[in-house]
Amino acid sequence: MSTAAIIVAAGRGTRAGGDLPKQWQTLAGRRVADWTLDVFQRSQDVDRILLVIHPDDRELAADLDVETAIGGATRDASVLAGLLALEGSDCDKVLIHDVARPCLDGGLIARILQTLDSADGAAPALAVTDALWTGSSGKVTGMQDRQGLYRAQTPQGFRYPAILAAHKSNDRPAADDVEVARNASLDVAMVEGHENNLKITTPADFARAEHILRGDMDIRLGNGYDVHRFGKGDHVILCGVKMPHDRGLQGHSDADVGMHAVTDAIYGALAEGDIGRHFPPSDMQWKGAASDIFLKHAVELASHKGFRISNVDCTLICETPKIGPHAGAMRAIMAKIMGIGADRVSVKATTSEQLGFTGRKEGIAAVATATLVQT
Repeated sequence: MSTAAIIVAAGRGTRAGGDLPKQWQTLAGRRVADWTLDVFQRSQDVDRILLVIHPDDRELAADLDVETAIGGATRDASVLAGLLALEGSDCDKVLIHDVARPCLDGGLIARILQTLDSADGAAPALAVTDALWTGSSGKVTGMQDRQGLYRAQTPQGFRYPAILAAHKSNDRPAADDVEVARNASLDVAMVEGHENNLKITTPADFARAEHILRGDMDIRLGNGYDVHRFGKGDHVILCGVKMPHDRGLQGHSDADVGMHAVTDAIYGALAEGDIGRHFPPSDMQWKGAASDIFLKHAVELASHKGFRISNVDCTLICETPKIGPHAGAMRAIMAKIMGIGADRVSVKATTSEQLGFTGRKEGIAAVATATLVQT
């Protein structure tokens, strides 16, 4: 069984102003949709992400490494389109989230899904603490009791079969998916929300969201460098890709010089030394080991310390073999290991103009840079 996230992004958001719908506008250096998707892509609890877009936004979403579906004329119709796209899968839990809430905390996702273990639905809410008035023509006309009132947020989580049936049978407008669920007599538990999980609605909300996203963010840069010499063999392994070659690279592990450089860059950003510190070459259990073991450890260590990998850039320095035809596969493998999109992994190659040991084809060198961002 799996968990899916439906990100509703088919609206036009005219109250936010701007030349583009708000989900495609820039916020703190990235688009709103990029920030929102990033939270779900980093989550260990979400197996599948579906972005529901307006048919006019296909080109705007083309560069996203995420599954898409075409939404409808209303929010309810867009959510149903997303739910229908999941039919026939092994999905048992689904999160439905507004794309215009980019400041979501990943911990909230985990709390909602945990609550679904004992409820049909679970949604974040904040108790209303301000005094409430009624008004007309710019004047206060009365007071409204705030007791028992809550501000609704997303993501709203549900058991997939139950919410799919609820949306299929719903025949009236609903403010959100909790209302659809309640119309179908489903019980929905409340989970503590967060003030930062605001929904961008007006131009002023962009400034507040940018302040939250930039905040006191801890951004780390790390560099890695590695070299392995050629020796006997019939292949090399570079960034996880096995390539036929008339010689092999020599090393205690599989001598994947590219993956080693990236791993050391992550360790460097964390001030955690290098591969040798964590996997000593004197320890025979690592002899011939696949280098993805080292990279996975570095990624897990970063997560444990509260960081996510934002992007990685790796340059392989060699005369042979030719890297270009394999760069796409290398990026895909590295991205999967690190849990990020392939558009955040760069693998490229250069020669040393026949100078030095790489120019004499005695070995391959690699340099890498990794950017880590505090979660």
